[in-house]
Amino acid sequence: MSTTTKVQIDTKTFIRFWLVIIGFGIAGFLIYKASFGLGIIFAALFFALAISPLIKRMTSIFPSKSRTFATALSYILVVGFISAFLSIVVPTVISESSRFFSNLPSLYDSATGDLGLINKVGRNLGVDNLQAQIGQFVEKTSTNITEDFGGILTASISSITSFFAVIILALVLAFFMLTEGPSLMQQFWTWLNKNHPTKRAQRVVNRLGSTVSQYVSGAVTVGLINACATAIAVFIICLIFGISPGLAFPFGLITGVFSLIPMFGSFIGGVIVALLLGFNTLWAGVAFLIYTIVYLQIESNIISPKIQGKGMQLPALIILSAVTIGVYTFGLIGAIISIPIAGCIKVLVEEYGEDLVDDGVINNSHLKKSTKH
Repeated sequence: MSTTTKVQIDTKTFIRFWLVIIGFGIAGFLIYKASFGLGIIFAALFFALAISPLIKRMTSIFPSKSRTFATALSYILVVGFISAFLSIVVPTVISESSRFFSNLPSLYDSATGDLGLINKVGRNLGVDNLQAQIGQFVEKTSTNITEDFGGILTASISSITSFFAVIILALVLAFFMLTEGPSLMQQFWTWLNKNHPTKRAQRVVNRLGSTVSQYVSGAVTVGLINACATAIAVFIICLIFGISPGLAFPFGLITGVFSLIPMFGSFIGGVIVALLLGFNTLWAGVAFLIYTIVYLQIESNIISPKIQGKGMQLPALIILSAVTIGVYTFGLIGAIISIPIAGCIKVLVEEYGEDLVDDGVINNSHLKKSTKH
């Protein structure tokens, strides 16, 4: 015998239910439409947290000055470094790549020489004088790439301009977050304390900020060490193989910046420098690649544990998973910010995880008691 149960819902509850659903839908749509702007704000917040240790350092050096002065001075140093990096590294990479493609036919001729093996293979395939045909193809490709280099750069100007506009906007937002943010947060905590205790919330927020700051300062320190070591290695290799020693500084900057990318950044930067050196002399690139392999062992086993060993202490699986999600979600920027975000999630779990478990235990025990009754 089956029984039916009728559930009656009054009109007021029904309207409230659908208003909540509609409200969530509108909020999701607005967040989606404002996703680009929210991304800029998030990037500005991340930059503000990252640069805060430098501002504290500047404040301790100039105690008589205001926080705005320390923030402005820190900005000058950081923006100056970024500008120097772009003005030195980008032209060097472009010139080395252009020279490589210009010299590609002569490199092919010197590499193949009078080898008869290529023509022998060609005759087996029914192609006469295969070596000369490959040489013509290489020369044509080199000419096309060299001629198209200027067009590629011209087409990229609009994208570069838009990118710099976004960067400037994020830097301005971060500046106001650093100068006005502390007072606004203090006002917010004061207002919130009138009705609810916020000591725990303040502690959590401070831990989140400290997590990002510690990670960034450690990553920058490791990057500086990598850059200096690369510059010295490239300088020595250039002297040995007769290459211009002026490449040492820009190539050091390349590996230093790429080392900010977690896990694989140092290796990627080393491979790029090895390729650029190989454009000049093949054995110079091989020598630097060997140096990179040796240095990565030293960095992963000695340098990083010493500098970042007291950081977030996340397992390798969590780090790799976070980097993978960050790369496929936000690209290169996502790879850089993925680990500090994972560290922040760890802080939230440590602070509130036990409460959630306790609430679950209490609710389950309550359900068991009510079932017995």
